[in-house]
Amino acid sequence: MSPLKAGDKFPDGVKFEWAPITNSDPTACGMPQEYDASKEFKNKRVVLVSVPGAFTPGCQANHLPPYLKDVDKIKSKNVDILAFIASNDCWVMNAWGKVNGVKGDDILFMSDTKTMFSQKYGWAAGMGDRNGRWAMIIEKDGTISYAENEKSMRDVDVSGADAVLSRL
Repeated sequence: MSPLKAGDKFPDGVKFEWAPITNSDPTACGMPQEYDASKEFKNKRVVLVSVPGAFTPGCQANHLPPYLKDVDKIKSKNVDILAFIASNDCWVMNAWGKVNGVKGDDILFMSDTKTMFSQKYGWAAGMGDRNGRWAMIIEKDGTISYAENEKSMRDVDVSGADAVLSRL
């Protein structure tokens, strides 16, 4: 299936797995839950960011920090949900959020292992099951207004916080 692009509708049946952040201890996680993105994203403005892996050098040092710094700016642009997905399991994603100081649901950290969204509808990394590095803005009516994939896995340009903020 070809990648989703601006103007497409966010598809039905997209599910992620997540362990909600309920405390700050990265060694303690709750039970995994299914997150029905197609349902939860309805009537909400969403920024969905995909990374090759939690704790990987580029993701940890270059991709996530600007989003952490600008989360309030992003949310002030009528964004209801800011979510990161990766092919890591939900416990790793939970710990990644916690060690970076995320509390509650300011940013959702979810595992793309349920419907393999990045493989099926977005962009895979070409490195086994790893997700690609990309960002998408989904409007309240379900229309994708921005969908850009990095040319190189080392780049954080079109999927970075600055690029996304400029499109909100």
